[in-house]
This record gives sequence, structure tokens and C-alpha cells, in this order.
Amino acid sequence: MATPSGYMNMALLVLIIWFLIRLSLTIEAIPEYRYSVCPNTSTFTPNSTYQSNLNQLLSYLTSNSTRDTGFYNTSAGQDPGNVVYGSILCRGDVTIDMCQECVTIASKDLVEKYCSVAKVAVIWYDRCMIRYSNESFFGNMDDSPSVSISNTQDISEPVRFNQLLQVSMNNSVTRAADAPTGAKKFATEEASFTANDTLYNLVQCTPDLNSSDCDRCLRGMVARLTSCCYGRRGGNILSPSCNIRYEIYPFYELAAAPTPTPLLVPPPPSSGSDGKNQISTTLIVSIVVPIFAVIFFLSSVGYCFLRRRTKEKYNAIQERNDGNDISTVESLQFDLSIIKVATNNFSGGNKIGEGGFGEVYKGILPNGQHIAVKRHSKSSGHGGEEFKTEVVLVAKLHHRNLARLLGFCLEGEEKILVYEFMPNNSLDHFLFDLDKQGHLDWSRRSKIINGVARGILYLHEDSQLRIIHRDLKSSNILLDEEMNPKISDFGLAKIFGVDQTQGNTSRIVGTYGYMSPEYAFHGKFSVKSDVYSFGVIILEIVTGKKNSSFLQSDGPTDLLSYAWKHWMDGTILEMLDPSLGNSYSRNEVIRCIHIGLLCVEEDPVSRPTMATIVLMLSSYSVSLALPRKPAFLPQTRTNQDMPSVGIESNKSTSKSKSTTINNMSISEIFPR
Repeated sequence: MATPSGYMNMALLVLIIWFLIRLSLTIEAIPEYRYSVCPNTSTFTPNSTYQSNLNQLLSYLTSNSTRDTGFYNTSAGQDPGNVVYGSILCRGDVTIDMCQECVTIASKDLVEKYCSVAKVAVIWYDRCMIRYSNESFFGNMDDSPSVSISNTQDISEPVRFNQLLQVSMNNSVTRAADAPTGAKKFATEEASFTANDTLYNLVQCTPDLNSSDCDRCLRGMVARLTSCCYGRRGGNILSPSCNIRYEIYPFYELAAAPTPTPLLVPPPPSSGSDGKNQISTTLIVSIVVPIFAVIFFLSSVGYCFLRRRTKEKYNAIQERNDGNDISTVESLQFDLSIIKVATNNFSGGNKIGEGGFGEVYKGILPNGQHIAVKRHSKSSGHGGEEFKTEVVLVAKLHHRNLARLLGFCLEGEEKILVYEFMPNNSLDHFLFDLDKQGHLDWSRRSKIINGVARGILYLHEDSQLRIIHRDLKSSNILLDEEMNPKISDFGLAKIFGVDQTQGNTSRIVGTYGYMSPEYAFHGKFSVKSDVYSFGVIILEIVTGKKNSSFLQSDGPTDLLSYAWKHWMDGTILEMLDPSLGNSYSRNEVIRCIHIGLLCVEEDPVSRPTMATIVLMLSSYSVSLALPRKPAFLPQTRTNQDMPSVGIESNKSTSKSKSTTINNMSISEIFPR
């Protein structure tokens, strides 16, 4: 029979093993901060109702982080102006305890470290995400804001690795997107790269997305891997609705290994034992415990070392992304050889546009993604420093209604920008083509107006930098496969002081008919210059008439005169594009014309801000002031020239077969 000391040793062994296992789980559960985004222009007052609702929301989210799907969304507050909407998403492989731990830490860090007074915020950890906003986003596919993070170390054989990565990722995307709405939309895959390296990838969508939106979100990210992470040993792209990541080490929980045979406590020995059981037990404890402890200690140290080293690699990339040097976006740099292959060495058959900046080519990357390549000509006047500034600034813009910069190339005398390709070209191709106007029913035109307004609002108020476009026009509004508008040509920039809200220039760049009078005549520009251009675009969309199409007529000489005459005569509906048929809502078109006329008033102060315009477009409860006579520019049939003020006008006019990206305009940047 075993002695009491033998049982104590056995109990001690079990206790030590239990303690070490718990300690191991504790180490594993430490979440790793990845990134956070919170626009500093949308803030609340401390101790306000909004903050109280936000705290209540975070409490709801934390307490509901134990759900099987690792996903939960809800809202807090009843006052329409102070309701807070929020959601959490935990990585599909983590345990409930790890999910709750991550959400608890993330919610605390949100309000204490990163976004203390932000009304809108999203924070990502390696195992969870928290998002909240003052507007409902439930069920929407939001791929903006997005963050791309790449490992600093290169992989061997990058071409073969990228091919393997694309195939493996696409397999995972298919499985994740096929999951029904409400279930986990999560998939992982391992693929052997070399004898020593295995590729591990992970994709995930929020469960509230349908299969189509999840697939679109994830495949958009997979397409960006070439530009952000080509040749890197690891990469991670994050957005509110989906995320992807790959490494050459297992960063997620692998499939459960076969359950080991349980350790059985030996039955009590028969009476008359000679004490060998006690010796055996004591010997086992004295040998196993130290070995187990040493192995565990070395494993823990190794794990923590690798974890810290990995984190440092990624943090270095994130810190550099906050700078204003070209190195901050080096992950977007393409090799010239890749672009040459994509465009068939800039062949004439791939050329789709031309402007004052140079030429535009359509291309196809090795992963099958279609791109628009803007190749700056040597005579464009765009120097190396201007090009670098453009790349750094445009790379920081992330909005669903802005054309996305995929990358750039700066080799020798080559200065190239790579943008996402828009299959439906630009708005003017549909709006002013009698054969295509019918494709734009009122529903699509209304969506375009609202989308452009939101895009301009982002440039003016919600991006990291305050940007004045200065060349907004229908040919600079690109349309994706679903006819969603994407504003383009907001590149070359000048950086101004924080307290500046307007500027002057003797170099006027833009297109007559869209330029505000104070800018065209005196070189004065502000956010209200863009508002004026937007008003012209609204009137073009509603009437289907180009602002320069009246020069050869016997009536009004410009679109604004034409619209104002119908407004004053009470014949507003007569100015509508006939191709609309009966597809429009009378109240909606009249309200849009009303807003368009408010935008083109002569006094910039009288024009509404983009924030007010977005509100007026979305809510009929907002009353509209009566418009005043627009600012008519002296563009007559006898004298079509504007006063010269160091003018570089209309260089962005395209001579394209199917232009997707036009000339980059000058933008003004007001850092916050």
C-alpha cells in the first residue's frame, strides 16, 4: 500500500502539471495590438451623453463576447443624435475565453489609449476587432478604412511563393464566403512551400455579410497582396468587414491533434507491498517534474521571444507609415519589370487614355487583377519630389468613393502610378452619350450623386489630411462594375499650415465650366471651390447635358444659365434628361436641382459645406434656403477665353477610347 508521502508526491505532480498548463494558456491568451483608426474630426465632448452611451455599448459588447460565432453587434442610447452602434469580431479559431479576454483589453485600450474622444473608431488585435460609430453599419460591407501590414523580411523565390499564396488564399476565400449568413465566415489553409517552410493563411468576414459581399470583400484584399506584401514572409490586411493574413509559421490554432492516451492513476497495490511503489512514485516525481519544468520554461521563453520579434517586425512597418517620406509606402512599390509585363511593355493595344500628365494603360497583374497604369511623361512638368508627395498622400486616402491607389513605380526616369481599374470608365462616358444614357436610370444617378458627395466630404473633413480637389468634373468620376462612383485625380499636393482654411495660387489648374469664379479669376480656392464644382456635376447628372454643350445654341450659353432660367420660369421638370423616362421621383430630382443651385452661388460663404450637402441629400427634414442667381462665367459664343492668371487649363482633357484614370490635378492639403 502506498504511503501518504507517495500520494502527496503524486498530487504534487498533478498540481504542478495543472499550474503549468494554466500558465501556458495565459501566455497564449495575450492579444497583440495591430492597428486602430479613429478620425479626429468626429469627436464627442467628455462626460457627454454620447460618452455614456459608448461606455454602455462597450459593456454590452464585452459581456456578449462569449457567443459561439465570436461576433455580436448592438447599439446603445435612444436619442437619435447620440446613439452608438458597435460590433465585435473574434478570430474564428480562438476559444471563448480568449475572445472575451481580447475584447476586454481592446475596449479598454480604445477609450484609454487610442480613440479617447472619437465618435467613430475601429481597433484590431491579432485575435479580435471592435468597431463603433454614430451611424448604423450593420449588414453593410465596409472595406474602408483598411490597413495593410507586411513583414520586413523577404521570402525566397517570391514569384513561386506569390503564386502559391494566391491559390491558397483563393481556396480559403471560397470556403469562407460559402458559409451561410449568421455563421462563422472563417477559413484557414496550409500549403508546403519548401522542405522547411509551410505557408499558413487565414481569411474571415463578419457573419452578418451575405456570401456575395463576403466574397467581394475578401477577393479585393487578396488582389491587394501583390502591391502591399509581394515577396514578404508575412502580410496582414485589415478592414471593418473582412481581414486576411498569411505567415510561414502557425499563427492560429491548427486542427486538433489526436487526443493522447490519458494518464491513469495506478490502482492501489495489494497489501504486503514492500514499499517499491513509494520509491517508484518518488522517483517519477523527482525526474519528470524538473524535466517538464525545464521544457516548459524553454518553450515559453522561445514563444515569447518569437512573439516579440514578430511584433517588432510589424510595428516597424506601422510606424513608418505615419511619415511623409516615400519610404513610408515602400510596400506599395512595384518593380518596373512587373508593370511592363502587365501592360505588354506599354503597347499601343493596351493604351486607353492620354492627357497632359502622360498616358494611361490597361494592365493585368500576375494574379489576374486588372489595373490602370498612369505613366507620367518627361514633359509633364511633374518632378520627382512632386511625384513622391503625391504617392505618400494618395496612399493615405481610403474611402469607398475614391479611386484606390494600388502602387507606384519610381525607377530611373519612369514615374508610374498604379490604380484599380474601373470597368465602366467614367461618368461622362454614360452621361453624354446618347446610346448609353439609358443605362443611368434615376436610382443609379441618385446613388452617384450621394456617393460623390460622401467622397468629397471625406476629402474635406474625415481623412487624415484636408484636401481640396480643384478639378472635380464628370470625367474624373469613375464607375466600378456596380456603377458605384469613385473620385479620381486628387494627387499632386501642397502642404499648408494647420490653421489655414483657404489659399491663393497663380497656377490655376482645372477645367473651365467647373471652376468657381473666385478661383478662375483670382486664384483663390477653398473647400467651397469643390462645392461649386459638385453643384455643376449635380446639374449635369440631372439634365444629361454637359456644361459646355450650350456654346453653339441660340439660348443660354452655359448649363448654369439654363438651369437658372428653368428654375425662375417654374419649368424645372423640362430640364430633366429625357432618357430618364418615368424612372425618377419628382421630389428627389427637384431637391437635387435645388441643392445644385445652392452649390453654385457666386459668394463662397453662401454655398453649403459638404457636410450640410450630405445631410440635405439624405434627409428631407432639413429645409433648404432659396437659391440665388448663380455665378455666370464669361464663357460666351464670341469670347470663350478666360482671363489668364498663370493658367494651365484643361490639361486633363482625355483623348481616350475608354479612359479609366485621367490627369492628376493639384490638391491642397491641410494637415490636422
